[in-house]
Amino acid sequence: MTSPKPEPAASPSPERSERLFDEAFLRKLERLAILSRRALAGQLQGERRSPKRGQSVEFADFRPYTMGDDIRRIDWNAYARLERFFIKLFVEEEDLTIHLLLDASRSMRWGTPDKWSYAVRSAGALGYIALAGLDRVTVFTLAGENGNPEKSLSPRRGKGQALSLFNYLGHITPGGVAYLGPALRNYAASAVHPGPLVLLSDLFDDSWQDGLRALAGRGFEVTLLHILSSDEIEPDLTGDLKLLDIETRSEIEITADYDLLQRYQAGLAAWRQEITRFCAARGISYVPLTTAIPLEEVLFALLRRQGVLR
Repeated sequence: MTSPKPEPAASPSPERSERLFDEAFLRKLERLAILSRRALAGQLQGERRSPKRGQSVEFADFRPYTMGDDIRRIDWNAYARLERFFIKLFVEEEDLTIHLLLDASRSMRWGTPDKWSYAVRSAGALGYIALAGLDRVTVFTLAGENGNPEKSLSPRRGKGQALSLFNYLGHITPGGVAYLGPALRNYAASAVHPGPLVLLSDLFDDSWQDGLRALAGRGFEVTLLHILSSDEIEPDLTGDLKLLDIETRSEIEITADYDLLQRYQAGLAAWRQEITRFCAARGISYVPLTTAIPLEEVLFALLRRQGVLR
C-alpha cells in the first residue's frame, strides 16, 4: 500500500476504460488539475510548481554562499562583479501523491444509478486527472466482497498507467461493511507522503468522524465526496413497510406517511449540517452529492468552486 516508487505499467484490457469514459471525455479531463494547498516534498522531479527553492531549469533568486553549498551552483558572473559568492536558486517542481479512498461496502450498491458506479466513475476521473498531471495516484478500498480486508492499488504515475487504474476500479466488487473509523485511522498511520486525499463514501458508518479526524491530523488535504442516491434523498415510500438494512440485515417496520417522511427529511438535513460543521472545523472540503448530478458538473463546476480542481 505504501510503496515508495510507482509500479511498472500494467497491460489490462482496453475495453475496461471504455466502460468508464470515451476518448473525448478523457481529453476534457486533461484540462483539469488537482490543487494542493501547500508545498510537499516530491520524490521525483515533477510538473507541479512549488514555492520552495530547489534545482530546476527556471531561475528564481540568489542567496549568499554558505559552507556546505554545492560550489557548482555559484554564480561566477556575480562574483566577478561583486567579489562575493552567491548561490543561484531555481524554482523547484514537485510531484504529489493523490490518495483515492473508496467505500466499497454493500450499501454503496444501492440506488439507480447505484452509488458504487457513481463512485467508481468519480474516482476514475480524478485519478486520470492526476495521472495526466504527472502526479502519483494510489487507490485504497474500504471493505469489499464478503468483508475481505482492504485492498489497494500501489502508486502509479503518468497517463500510461490509466488503463491499470481503470482495470483496478473495474474489478472491485463491493460487499460487507466498511468500518470507516478503524480503516481510515490505519490508513492515516501507515500511508507515506500525505497529500490531497479524496474519500468517496455514503458515510453509513457511525465511526466516520474518528476516521476523518485521523486523516486531517496526519496532514492529508481531505476532500469528502458524500454520495447518496436520489431515492435516499427523496424516498418514494408509502404505507406499512418492513425495511431491511442492506449491510447488517437488521429489520424495522414503519408506516411511511407524510409525517414520517417530513421527519426523515429533517433528519437528513441535520445530518448533512453536522458533517458540514465537522469538516469546516478541520479544513476538509465537504461535497454533498447525489447520483442524479452529472459527473461533468461535479468535475467542471462543483470541485472547481471548492478549490479541489482547477
